[in-house]
Amino acid sequence: MAAFQRLFKHTFIYGLATVLPRMFSFLLVPLYTSPEVMSEADYGTIIVIYAYFILFNVILAYGMETAFFRFYHNSEKKKTIMSTSGWSLLGSSVLILGLAFLVREHIAAWTEIPVRYISLVIGILLLDALVIIPFAYLRAREKATRYAVIKILNVLINLGLNLVFLLWLGNWAGENNFWQKLYIPDFEISYVLIANLVASGVTLLLMLPFYFKLKFSFDPALWKNMMRYAIPVLIAGVAFSINEAFDKILLDFSGSVTKAEIGAYGACYKLAVFMTLFATAFRLGIEPFFFSHASSKNARETYATITKYFVVFGSIILVTVMVFLDFLKELIIRDETYWEAMSVVPLILLANLCLGIYHNLSVWYKITDRTKFGAYISVAGAVLTITLNFALIPVLGYFGSAIATLAAYFSMMLLSYYYGQKHYPIPYDVKKITGYLTLSIGFSVLSFYVFPGNYFVGISLLLLFSGTVFFGEKNELKQLIKK
Repeated sequence: MAAFQRLFKHTFIYGLATVLPRMFSFLLVPLYTSPEVMSEADYGTIIVIYAYFILFNVILAYGMETAFFRFYHNSEKKKTIMSTSGWSLLGSSVLILGLAFLVREHIAAWTEIPVRYISLVIGILLLDALVIIPFAYLRAREKATRYAVIKILNVLINLGLNLVFLLWLGNWAGENNFWQKLYIPDFEISYVLIANLVASGVTLLLMLPFYFKLKFSFDPALWKNMMRYAIPVLIAGVAFSINEAFDKILLDFSGSVTKAEIGAYGACYKLAVFMTLFATAFRLGIEPFFFSHASSKNARETYATITKYFVVFGSIILVTVMVFLDFLKELIIRDETYWEAMSVVPLILLANLCLGIYHNLSVWYKITDRTKFGAYISVAGAVLTITLNFALIPVLGYFGSAIATLAAYFSMMLLSYYYGQKHYPIPYDVKKITGYLTLSIGFSVLSFYVFPGNYFVGISLLLLFSGTVFFGEKNELKQLIKK
């Protein structure tokens, strides 16, 4: 039980570091979707730009964060690992993004994104890349509170500047006053990126003490070993970014979907944020736990229990969001023109639940150094994502992209379970996990398709599901609560 206490404590703090910032940033959705602030097409452009962010953040990290965890926990030469990984990311980031800045006009022509946005994007990517290892260091040292404070501050600055630039600056700008010098009409997308740039810059300043701890040394042999571990993680990460964000890029390139439609798709996609928040917070807390408890006596039974409770809480979130979806869309997306894409929300919610389960199942290849299987599985998901997007976008538009996302994550979940049981068997309670998933999906279907907006039926279904979970898990839950 002590292991669970420690896990839940860290998950709670990392959850704050993830949930609170994203909830603050979630407030930007009603701001961005307000017709007084920007058009659907402009919001669609922002959605596409941030899809590129997801892809290139993974490329610039190239799996070094996960490699850092793996080697840091199993080596006495921790300072050498810090220096080698830190200088590696610093050098590669400056080189790659320096070259990108030199050819930014060609990038702008290829992506059809104005060059002024490309320049800001390059700056943000550089600043974000330079804090990857410092943040990994905080997590490895279990400095969860400091990690959380810096992450939250980053988004508070970003949120505050968005409000200043998009809501207030135009009203403050008077004839020949200070604010008038800062205000530029029709500059909304640039303001969004500038806010991000400033927030990332402040974050790097706060993380600079990490670089002062580094020795002026680089261990080539260690770096090669870390890269052998990291490359499959990179491949898996690129594949994951394709599954997560490439649909927006393909929608933009398809020519059959307008920027306004991408904006509607992106806005409704955000309503799945509650599942994403839960899965991300859980993963941040669980990854160091997996490595640090890999050699414990009951490790496999512990992993099985953790996965079961992830499915329990994830299923409750799925049903809850589906019951209150009409309320959430009116609260978050104020412009009704965006609601045309609400049909994608159930698919994206379920897809993110499958992704979270996959992350829990992936423990087997991480702690056994078989990260190549993570790459294989992720690539399979990415191939499925791209194939289905090309096949379905011309027919179904963004709804086809949502189907592709669900199909990819569901397939990855099944593949990870299959190969995990062959190479590192874990005694998952498959019967209960499948039962909870099936019941939650069935209740979600009833709430969204059969009784939409009927809170009496919806809340009754939610209570029924919660009661089923409680009576099925009450003995273990009582033990955990006592501890």
